[in-house]
Amino acid sequence: MAAFEYGADRLLPDLDSHMLAAMIFAWLFATILIGAFGVVRHADRLAEALGEPYGTLILTLAVVGIEVALITAVMVTGEASPTLARDTMFAVLMIVLNGLCGAALLLGGLRHGQQDYNLLGARAFIAVLVPLAVFALILPNFTTSTTEPTFDSFQAGFFALITVLLYGVFLGIQTMRHRTFFIEPEERDRVLEDGAEPVFGHRPGGLRMTAMHAVFLLLTLLPIILLSKRMAEIVDYGIVEVSAPPAIGGVIIAVLVLVPEGMAALRAARSNRLQRSINLLLGSALSTIGLTVPAVLAIGLVFGETIVLGLDDASMVILILTLMMSNLTFGGIRTSVLQGAVHLVLFCAYVMLIFSP
Repeated sequence: MAAFEYGADRLLPDLDSHMLAAMIFAWLFATILIGAFGVVRHADRLAEALGEPYGTLILTLAVVGIEVALITAVMVTGEASPTLARDTMFAVLMIVLNGLCGAALLLGGLRHGQQDYNLLGARAFIAVLVPLAVFALILPNFTTSTTEPTFDSFQAGFFALITVLLYGVFLGIQTMRHRTFFIEPEERDRVLEDGAEPVFGHRPGGLRMTAMHAVFLLLTLLPIILLSKRMAEIVDYGIVEVSAPPAIGGVIIAVLVLVPEGMAALRAARSNRLQRSINLLLGSALSTIGLTVPAVLAIGLVFGETIVLGLDDASMVILILTLMMSNLTFGGIRTSVLQGAVHLVLFCAYVMLIFSP
């Protein structure tokens, strides 16, 4: 790893060829993506051992760890990149709430017609996601303490604190007080009717296998974090050289961290396990806001970086429309192809606005 970093440091300043930069980017992207799939594989084994909602929670936190590492690397490596955190969080929300949710509902609806899920769990996700998303991505446009769509030091500390606290309350609901909100409807009904304890895990292989997968998950995360700085340099170089829209950097990071988790969610929806798909997707969106916002605000305060969080007008419209549609989609007890199609249309509008704002 040290030899690679030394070689990358010498090579990057001399990247006069776009083809060479593209090859290095492709290699780094593939390497980090393979590592991300490894993280998901070990997280899935932990999910089998611990059951819901702990399994999807572990997977979600692991993916957010990769995301924060990549954002941090670009922030401290590139040319300031004041909008990167905002672009990445917005990209994650659009890809998850519109792209992946739309695809999951469409695929599940085509194969199974209408699908059931646990309404109480979905509502809990949306109830926390809406205010946190508005606080992070819309409110900075309307504060007057700074001339840019940012928070001042006091506001940054305040919103970082309440974001962590609210996300902590949600985790308490998800893992302790109301765990049955986040399990399959059939299992929930069995618990309510029989008064039996919900089955949250089968623990195959026992404690030893669980501990082994936990260790390997952390070891798989390590090279991703180490390579994230090199990926940051390539992304920053590429955006400047080819005059790409600045939001592309956030999209690249979002895609990189969401592909393995998104595939798991799509498989779950096609297998008529929509609740697991919802846990993965809405959990990923919520943890992105609940954990990434405090992390980047803290990084901005420590390194003296300006963190632009407020979206432009067109993006605010898409975000508000997405949150409204998500509330309608997960406000009933069944989903169909129609909701999936609407979310995919919103995702297409988001992609179009990146290249033609």
